[in-house]
Amino acid sequence: MTDLKQKANELRKAVIQSLAQAGSGHPGGSLSAIDILTILYYQEMDITLNNYDQNDRDHFILSKGHAAPALYTVLADKGFFPKDDLTDLRKFGCHLQGHPDRIKTRGVDSSSGSLGQGLSIANGLALAKRLDSIEKNTYVLLGDGELQEGQIWEAAMTAAHYKLDRVIAFIDNNGLQIDGTNDEVMVVQSIDEKFAAFNWHVIQADGHDFTSLTHAITTAKRFTDGPSVIVCQTVKGKGISFMENQVGWHGKAPSPTEAEKALAELKEVF
Repeated sequence: MTDLKQKANELRKAVIQSLAQAGSGHPGGSLSAIDILTILYYQEMDITLNNYDQNDRDHFILSKGHAAPALYTVLADKGFFPKDDLTDLRKFGCHLQGHPDRIKTRGVDSSSGSLGQGLSIANGLALAKRLDSIEKNTYVLLGDGELQEGQIWEAAMTAAHYKLDRVIAFIDNNGLQIDGTNDEVMVVQSIDEKFAAFNWHVIQADGHDFTSLTHAITTAKRFTDGPSVIVCQTVKGKGISFMENQVGWHGKAPSPTEAEKALAELKEVF
């Protein structure tokens, strides 16, 4: 798993650099999700430059669209657009907007930003694949605070009703959101019990451990009686000591000095 750890570390550096240059954005949730994106795009999913324009492939929906910097760094690294574009993040006229836009940015499977919609989109893709006899998966990444949206639970009920076994959801369960802890804003626990009550196959994982994530994804793929959700225990701002578990870093970009400090910490990882 060393290669995946190194790749995730490189991506974290790119997230910090792009956010510092933009002067705005969301580092906390991008850093908590980057390991999940790494294992999906570099190990698990069938998405390449060659098959991206085809329906017969896996799809990924970033429902927590504010974590766009994490997705953009992955897509740039995979060659969907030049890495130099990352320096224009959130700038007027740039295709890398604050939230993903599938029309403007190659590699983005669904526009997102208004929280709560991604699971419904994933359901639609999965149903379309079923109609076309395409045996590929649809992955969707949700924030834990996002689970406060009612549409999530309508979508959860729908996925279970239609036994969408090709839908695999990830919960970035870092415990924090824009205004404080989840418990302070609106209690979302117990996430696993809630999804189980909606007849989902629930799997627990360490969202920063690639062995744990690999096992969870393998287990989800083997389950064929309905949708699966992998509840990932994560740390907001993971990898940067002064950002970890700090709600203030939900939507604040690092200053040049803070970015330099963060990059120095990441350089010491390997």
